[in-house]
Amino acid sequence: MKIAFKKISGQRRVLLSTLAALSLSCLLTTALAQTYPSRVVKLVVPYPPGGATDVIGRVLAQKLSLSLGQQVIVENRAGAGGSLGAGVVAAAVPDGYTLLMGALTSHSINAALMPQQVTFDIKKSFAPISIVGTVPLVFVVNPAVKANTLSELIALAKANPGKLAFASAGNGSPQHLASEMFKRMAGVEVLHVPYRGSGPAMTDLMAGQVQAMIETAPAAQAFVKAGTVRALATTTASPVASLPGVPTAAQAGLSGFEVSSMFGILAPAGTSDEIVNRLSSALKKILQEPEVVASLLAQGAVATYTTPQVASRAIAAEYGKWSQVIREGNIKVE
Repeated sequence: MKIAFKKISGQRRVLLSTLAALSLSCLLTTALAQTYPSRVVKLVVPYPPGGATDVIGRVLAQKLSLSLGQQVIVENRAGAGGSLGAGVVAAAVPDGYTLLMGALTSHSINAALMPQQVTFDIKKSFAPISIVGTVPLVFVVNPAVKANTLSELIALAKANPGKLAFASAGNGSPQHLASEMFKRMAGVEVLHVPYRGSGPAMTDLMAGQVQAMIETAPAAQAFVKAGTVRALATTTASPVASLPGVPTAAQAGLSGFEVSSMFGILAPAGTSDEIVNRLSSALKKILQEPEVVASLLAQGAVATYTTPQVASRAIAAEYGKWSQVIREGNIKVE
């Protein structure tokens, strides 16, 4: 009995080889994801030890270690306003073993403000896993300022163009750009007075050297409670629990003004969906733990979980918002 063999054409042979390679690749990816993590995972914090980003990163690293059954360690890679460490993660092998604990608002601002110093594309160089926390901001004024509401502050600024001094934590800081966004949306002209950090700015605000400031709620709330500054409105969609009785900007008459600082965990672009989803599922449970919620709140952050898709859209929106503010305000950092 003769067995007839059909000759396989060159094109068909290439197609079969390609399909076989793709199938093998998918099997390997799935197998790797199922065994992930099989060694230590590194969570890069792009700031020095001790700050809010570092503290939150260490809380989450400890919890991820328990959830994943493998050690997750924090590595501080400070420099260039956080861009150095972010660049390290963007260039890392996308295998899930190098992650970024990012201050996403600052990264977005740096990418828009200093593109020549940033080695990554905030929208394309990462695979977002989740937003993990948000920090609200608040409008505060010296008690001597004749404005008890945000509407009254806007009216005061319009009556005295260029004379109302707004402090910030420095050129290009989230507080600075929030005040620039306020100028554009409220149609006012105020004087920007940059400081080297929030501490000196708040000291001069309380002393009356400057009249107003947009500051993070955690940094301002003790002074608000002490009566050394007056809170007019928060910059969030919902009222801030730590500032009872303080309306949102929208409630106070400035509709659409929403600003908060976001923290998130990102992997390098190209990380498999299986690994991203594994980390996302772990963070979803972790960020609901009362201990974690309290730890983040102690740093002024509201524990927040998002899916990778929602995190990706939030980062793109953040970059778009600050790019527009920087462009329209012709803001530059010397």
